[in-house]
Amino acid sequence: MAAVKTRLTKKEEVLLLRLLGSKRISLLYKGSVHGFNCNAFHNICNQQGPTVVVAYNASGYIFGGFTVKSYSSSGAYLNDDKAFLFRLKGKENESSPLKIPVKIAQEAVNDNGGHGPYFGAGSLVLLSGNQAAVTTDPAVASYTFRAEDLHGNDLVLIECEVYRVEDVGDIMEMQWRKIEWTVGERVKLMEQIRTYKPYLNSVPQFRVLILGPIGAGKSSFFNSVHSTFWGYVTSQAIAGSDSKSVTMQYRTYQIKNGRDGNPLPIVFCDTMGLEEKQGDGLEIEEVPNILKGHVPDRYQFNPSSIIHPNAPGYIRNPTVKDQIHCVAFVIDGSKVEILPENLAAKLREIRRKANLLGVPQLVILTKVDEICSFLEEDVSIVYKSKPVEKQMQLTAERLGIPLSQIVPVKNYSSELDIKFDVDILLLMAVRQMLRLAESFLDNLPLDCSSDLESHK
Repeated sequence: MAAVKTRLTKKEEVLLLRLLGSKRISLLYKGSVHGFNCNAFHNICNQQGPTVVVAYNASGYIFGGFTVKSYSSSGAYLNDDKAFLFRLKGKENESSPLKIPVKIAQEAVNDNGGHGPYFGAGSLVLLSGNQAAVTTDPAVASYTFRAEDLHGNDLVLIECEVYRVEDVGDIMEMQWRKIEWTVGERVKLMEQIRTYKPYLNSVPQFRVLILGPIGAGKSSFFNSVHSTFWGYVTSQAIAGSDSKSVTMQYRTYQIKNGRDGNPLPIVFCDTMGLEEKQGDGLEIEEVPNILKGHVPDRYQFNPSSIIHPNAPGYIRNPTVKDQIHCVAFVIDGSKVEILPENLAAKLREIRRKANLLGVPQLVILTKVDEICSFLEEDVSIVYKSKPVEKQMQLTAERLGIPLSQIVPVKNYSSELDIKFDVDILLLMAVRQMLRLAESFLDNLPLDCSSDLESHK
């Protein structure tokens, strides 16, 4: 017998997975193949764990119901506060999915072997009368909905499918950080960054030091921010993946507001990557020299020896504008749990040195699309993703940094064109850097007060 194939399109499957908060569904039962009757349904779908039934009618509606409980033909109601009815597709002007949560969890599903999928006390019954048909009763209190919204009052089915649902609950209902995912929000963030002015008159631009393990995406982060302001994907800083650091020099990068625009009020300072083995990668004792502003642009790192006052270009008397105003640790979000302890210890030691100098820090968690597969299609659900939230909490614990100072991003890697949702995450990270750098100025000694001016 040929493999039974789903009727869902790829786009419809993505929408369904998003409603379910799941990574994967497996087709168990198909009415046109196994028969539109309750015995066939229960013989195949009992004891399968969480399932979703998907019904199709000739009016183009795709709708159904979900339960986390297993069917077993027990003859009893299944108590399920996670159950819901849904419409995946309706009329052209009802194309957005509709989710109808259970109101009375104690009667979420009627697990009667003499019926097909049966939600509530008759709210939605599929395979009604052992036929390709559905009945609904919106007057039942189990679920609150209008029949025409759910299925357009077309009760004849052309297909009915049941899927086993894997990894339930990866996507939350609400964002735990409130963000507007619109083109307008992207424009607003860009304008906030363009027009930002440090309030210390002698500091025209904030300097942000980018640090992190090799391969985490330090240089790619700069290139991605650069791409956002240029309107297409660019590559200025050397980026790539290797077993050793791709960046061998200390580099400072300005970002212009487009090819002919003015420089933004932020300078990214790139370094060698951190490595697990002592003596490899950026030397920890080099960091205070960078933070204090002694290291010149294009300084060639020497892992066996830190910079000294007689080195070419050494800045003996750095001013406030030469110093680092914020440190951004770039961490591969998909590898936090396997970050070697030696590397984690190096990061914590750098945090200690930065704290002693009053330099605030931020963690940029990259590769969020590798943490949660849903983000490959839609980055805007990043703050609904439980796996991303878990990795952020783990990062906070391992590095000893507040969760409020961790921001997830996706760098441009395989894309040829920019995307507004990717840009919004990048821009929010930059805005947070500016805000933290401002707190560095707040902590300067009072003898700098003569340079302070309020910008009109």
